[in-house]
Order: sequence, then structure tokens, then C-alpha cells
Amino acid sequence: MPSSTTLLAVSAAVAQAWAQKIPAAAQVVNQKSFNVLDNVPPPTVQNASNLFYWPGVTEKSLQAKPFLVFDDEFFDVIGPNPSLTTIASSDSDPIFHEAVTWYPRTDEVFFVQNAGPPAAGTGLKKSSIIQKILLSDAEKVRNGSLKAVPVTVVPTKNPQIINPNGATNYKGNLIFAGEGQGDNVPSALYVMNPLPPYNTTTLLNNYFGRQFNSLNDLTVHPKNGDLYFTDTLYGYLQNFRPYPGIREQVYRYNFKSGAITVVADGFRHPNGIAFSPDGKKAYVTDTGIGDGFFGFNLTAPASLYSFDVGTEGTLSNRKTFAFIPTGIPDGVKVDSKGRVYTGAGDGVWVLPEAYC
Repeated sequence: MPSSTTLLAVSAAVAQAWAQKIPAAAQVVNQKSFNVLDNVPPPTVQNASNLFYWPGVTEKSLQAKPFLVFDDEFFDVIGPNPSLTTIASSDSDPIFHEAVTWYPRTDEVFFVQNAGPPAAGTGLKKSSIIQKILLSDAEKVRNGSLKAVPVTVVPTKNPQIINPNGATNYKGNLIFAGEGQGDNVPSALYVMNPLPPYNTTTLLNNYFGRQFNSLNDLTVHPKNGDLYFTDTLYGYLQNFRPYPGIREQVYRYNFKSGAITVVADGFRHPNGIAFSPDGKKAYVTDTGIGDGFFGFNLTAPASLYSFDVGTEGTLSNRKTFAFIPTGIPDGVKVDSKGRVYTGAGDGVWVLPEAYC
């Protein structure tokens, strides 16, 4: 039997190795440390955007160590020296919103402005815009050789992509979900060439003669090649689309036949959508807690759901994958290891596939 001195030496060595493993910008979170609190704020002070500071943690300490490790697997994600760098910012006009899509050929990242915020003036009177940056410029900002990335506006016309929101790659092109505008500009899917002059065509703008509400996000299944997309109410909730005339649902579009089918419903506000690398799992976020200009409904979903994807492409066996405590789980992506990423009110959450 080892002596107590030997055990202490081994424990010290383990602790030292553990400490060496933790990057300078990261901190390990022991959830047991805040499972019981001296003071739990009442619901009357909650507004869905409250940041949670557990005992011993401050805003300053989180800024110094923003990578929060709840599980060792996260070390594989962030690597030995993670950092956060602001590459561009805007104080008044919310121009950096969604549809972040990398185009490998030019190493550019496309994204869109938010439709609806009063500060931007977008939505009913003016469409939000598509923009892009070079990843090489982002690296220059990170290493200090450039102050901020140049942001280029991507003009589209004939047709113009009206109030773009989500986007995905498809066979050398980008497909955007346009939320529509007013009564007479229906929500639609558009195919855009990512190279100048950015030729654009409308792929889809109705479901058997009925307008969609506000098409939000989309992705292509990695095996069957079909397009899956979500339709939600944010155009109406942000005052640039009419009262909804169809259920909020997830749809599937077959490029060869043109067939459109509903593959999932029962959401409050379906939003982001993504597939596992093998295509056997689908993930859909429900941002029902966020009602746009109407505020927040704290009893509504802020959830990620997983589905099994059948060999015929249908979605079944819905499970609650995660509930986000701050803000909404908006966009969702899955990496090559099956880990699920979602943007929330307090940062980017990374969840292992086994979390389900």
C-alpha cells in the first residue's frame, strides 16, 4: 500500500498537470459550485438577457478568461492557446447578424444585416443587406497588423434578395433565405453566385400558393442532397411582414423534382437547422422565448431539439437536446466530430453529440 506521502505527491502531480492543461484564457467550471445559491433572483427580475455570474466570478474575470470548460472535450475544441478578437464592430447600426457562410474558393465569409431593428431602418421600408469579409483580413486583425476587417457590401438585383437571413453553400453557389417585405414581397429562397456580379435567381417563394411567413435558416443534407429550411414569424414580430398565414414548420425541398414537403412541426418559432456529418441526426432550434418587438416569453422554448433522419429523409424521434438559460439558441452548426454549436445570449455553446 502506498504511503500518505506518496499519495500526496501523486495528487500534487495530477493537479500540476491539470493546471498546465488549462489555457490562459480558459477556466474550468464546477457546476456543483452554484447548484445551491444563497440568493436566487425571482422571475420578476429575469428578462432572458440576464448574464449569470456564479459565486467567485465577475464580468472582469469572464472577460479575462472567456472560454468556460464544463467538460474536458472542450479542450480539444479550443486548443492550447485560444483567443477572442473583435474584427469589426458597429455601435448603432446592427449590421452583423446571421447567415455566416464560408466560400472556400475565395476564402471569403458572407453574412447579413439584421432586418427590423429601428437603428438600422431595415425591414418594411428598406431591405437588409448581404456583406462579406476576407478571412485573411481577419487573421491580420488577430495578429495586430490590421485594425479592423474591411467589410464589403454584396449587391444583388434582378431579383434583389429581400431581407436576407439564413444562408448555406450549394454546389458552388450560396442559397439565401429571404424573409420578404410587407404583403406583396413574399418570403423566398434565392440562389446567388458568390462571384461578381452576384447573379441571383429565385428558387422558391410559396407552398402550394400560400406565402411562407419569414423563411429563416437552411442547410443541405450531406447524403441525400435535399435542402431543409425553417419558416418562422420574425418578419411579423419585427413589423415588416403581415399577420401569419401558415404554420411555423420545417420544410424539405428536392432539387430534382421540385417537391416541397413538411418534415417537422410543433415548434413555437423554429429557427436554426443543421445535420450531423453522417446525416443521421438533425438539430433544430426553437427560439420561442423571443417574440421580437413584443419582448420575451420566459415560459416558451429556448431549446435545441434532435431528430433521427430516416433513410428516406424524414425526421422522427424528436428529443430535447438542450435548453439555453440566457437568450435564444439562434444559429446551429455541427463539426466533423458531431459536436453541436449554437449562438446564444451569453456566447457560443458547444455541446457534445453524446449530450443528447
